[in-house]
Amino acid sequence: MPDPRRADQTRQVLAQLDASAAEYATQFVEALLTAAKQIGVSDVHLQPCAEGLDARWRLDGVLQSVGRFPRGAKSDVIARLKVLAELLTYRNDVPQEGRIRGSGHDIEMRVSTFPTLYGERAVVRLFAAEGRYLHVADLGLPAEVAAALERLLAETSGAIVVSGPAGTGKTTTVYACLREIVRASGGQKCVVSLEDPIETRVDGVAQSQVNTAGGFTFETGLRSLMRQDPEVILLGEIRDRLTAETAFQAALTGHLLLTTFHAGSAAGAVSRLSDMGIEPYLLRSGILAILSQRLVRQLCACAQEGTDPAQALGLPVRRFRVPVGCPRCHGTGYVGRSVLAEMLQAEASELGRAILDRSDAGQLEQRAVQAGMVTRWRRAVQAVEAGVTSPQEIRRVLGFSTDAALGLQ
Repeated sequence: MPDPRRADQTRQVLAQLDASAAEYATQFVEALLTAAKQIGVSDVHLQPCAEGLDARWRLDGVLQSVGRFPRGAKSDVIARLKVLAELLTYRNDVPQEGRIRGSGHDIEMRVSTFPTLYGERAVVRLFAAEGRYLHVADLGLPAEVAAALERLLAETSGAIVVSGPAGTGKTTTVYACLREIVRASGGQKCVVSLEDPIETRVDGVAQSQVNTAGGFTFETGLRSLMRQDPEVILLGEIRDRLTAETAFQAALTGHLLLTTFHAGSAAGAVSRLSDMGIEPYLLRSGILAILSQRLVRQLCACAQEGTDPAQALGLPVRRFRVPVGCPRCHGTGYVGRSVLAEMLQAEASELGRAILDRSDAGQLEQRAVQAGMVTRWRRAVQAVEAGVTSPQEIRRVLGFSTDAALGLQ
């Protein structure tokens, strides 16, 4: 477990650096990224402002302030990041993206810059170390969901869609699925990917990255991949109707397709795909399952039993704990994250008919529940009652839906 006190130590180290020194930017970036890696940060934000550089990082899904620091008199922090990411340092008027390579860090880092009023803003995305989340069993999914997913990964055709908002671990899940397939097949399956960008190297997979400016899009790349004799295809993300149609056609012609899609729920993903103009028969016949997931922060050991019913925030729970804060959790009340997952499988007859009838998300979810799906809200209530997380965290992540929408009445 990373030591949360490292955050305070990092602030002190950064504040003590000599901003007038020629090596300031190098030391600043190295200290910041090293600390971010050790603490388990997912993103580092560097926002230029009138007074200097506002540094923040995202820990357990929440953006936290690191401090405000000088950009550097003789060496610029953002410019240093651009050098490491092999970006054009003389262009500060257009967005750029790159990857930090050979930095001595054991995790992948992607750098994105964007021009703003006071100069270039930079965001560094830190991906999980290669030794984490290797396979499906490492993801922390509910046992029945993990078992169903592992069974579906042995299929020879159909689409498995991982859905959820940004930052919910969709890419981590599909990478774990790829590794599961490679391990189970002993390398005897042709596994390929089309991504934007490639976030992690996966042994045994032929990975490709799209280049939209050069005309190498998801749609054109997928059509070309079909002629590469693949058995399993990872499509990084479904973004438009043409890509979705091509993907589901591939799933119906003897290919196992893994992909991600932005949607708030499993049923919502089906509804959104239908609204994009995808024919119902493609969805009904092409989808093996839609796995929807959210990440919630786990309560620290310092949490206390809740005594005020109002603190349950309307959730139908019999017991719950509330965050307190201590040195171990750096006063936040939380340490680490847990996954809330729901899996919709289109094989149920009533659900299949609902898809063909273009039913809305609410009706689809009702049919899925009748077919045995445990919703994200039911998972949330179970997590709260088990003391894993708090009502406040559930509302932060899932919002304040009505009881009817919770599927709990």
